[in-house]
Amino acid sequence: MSTQQLKRNTIMGLIVSLFLAIGKFIAGVLGHSSALIADAVESFADALSSIIVWQGIRIASKDPDERHPYGYGRAETIAAFCVGALLITAALVIVVKAAGEMFRPHQAPAKWTLLVILAVVVIKESLFRIVLKGANTFKSDAARADAWHHRADAITSIAAFAGIVIAIWGPALFNMPKLIFADEAAAIIASIIILYTALVLMRPAVLELLDATNPTLADAVRDIASHIPGVALIEKVHARKSGRGYLIDMHLHVAPDLTVREAHALSGKVKAHIRETYPYIQHVLIHIEPDDRPTTPLPASSSTTP
Repeated sequence: MSTQQLKRNTIMGLIVSLFLAIGKFIAGVLGHSSALIADAVESFADALSSIIVWQGIRIASKDPDERHPYGYGRAETIAAFCVGALLITAALVIVVKAAGEMFRPHQAPAKWTLLVILAVVVIKESLFRIVLKGANTFKSDAARADAWHHRADAITSIAAFAGIVIAIWGPALFNMPKLIFADEAAAIIASIIILYTALVLMRPAVLELLDATNPTLADAVRDIASHIPGVALIEKVHARKSGRGYLIDMHLHVAPDLTVREAHALSGKVKAHIRETYPYIQHVLIHIEPDDRPTTPLPASSSTTP
């Protein structure tokens, strides 16, 4: 059910982004707006990222098999990384295009392009909220990256709106002809925001691909295990993310005189408690070790003669 909803959100975003990209590009060309054309480039990147996320979610939803016993969850991680890379590419394309336009004389954008941009902002912000809600509900980094891609598109549209307003009325109002280039300046500013968004989105994907541990979850798992009768010591706990779930590795020290059967039953009990508390933990691998710590004898009671 969760995968189907994420797929529907992604496909909806793909279709909307394609229509908006085509509309913005045509409006940018006819309305002589570099910012709007740059915004269209970002929307095309949106559409491509939605395709990547769609495929990432589709692959990640496959059941574990013999070759992939931990499942395909990291397909979403790779998709999130690719979306961030696309955002960086879109930002660089916008900068190059806008910078080139600043060295060529051109007329101010048409006033009607402002109406196009306002419609885009409303639609893209709505898409952002819908997709992000699904991403947070089902803990999907790929869908979250896709949502922020829609927000980045809304931001570039707002920057384009401001730039077009200044380019249209600024030169006459402030007697500064060069303000006509505010359209291009807005596109460059928007690209910087997009670049920052891309880096923020790519960071968790990189950490996941490098098997970085989640110290907060590791401490929580350690606390659960420590309260299970029979667990003498917890040597180490690692919690690494894989797609929408987590993989736990931990070392438990138990009484050395426990039988293999008893130690196995104890590890099963620890696993059950952990997964019951945190359902998104997919696997718990426990290594059992004997607790060979020396026991300190109680001090002998001393008697004093009056």
